[in-house]
Amino acid sequence: MSTSERSSEYNVKLEPVGFVRSNPPGGPAEVVIYEEFSEALDGIEGCGHIWVLFWMHRQGDRRRLKVHPMGDRNRPEQGVFSLRSPVRPNPIGLTRVRLLRREGNVLVVQGLDALEGSPVLDIKPWIKGTDG
Repeated sequence: MSTSERSSEYNVKLEPVGFVRSNPPGGPAEVVIYEEFSEALDGIEGCGHIWVLFWMHRQGDRRRLKVHPMGDRNRPEQGVFSLRSPVRPNPIGLTRVRLLRREGNVLVVQGLDALEGSPVLDIKPWIKGTDG
């Protein structure tokens, strides 16, 4: 099936539910959830860790399918599906973070590798033993 055939078969539209704010290196980050989605946060305080799915909005060329691991040109190129590279057909990021606290529609988390301003696509609870 060609790309144009797939495009006509599926119409995928993602709507961000929030964005990343204040993500200093190594420090706590804030995941701001838009008010219209804040009700979906009810009960999240009971989660020690959560998955944050986000759009890597500063990604490179989405048509590249092979890159050097960690940008190291001394290493041979590998397919992007075997790496955590932001260069990929759909630059969706996934990070497990520790939930420090909820402040209304803001989640304060530790360990988020998303950049400031990254659109947040979804949040899911992490359940021990479910990530391999």
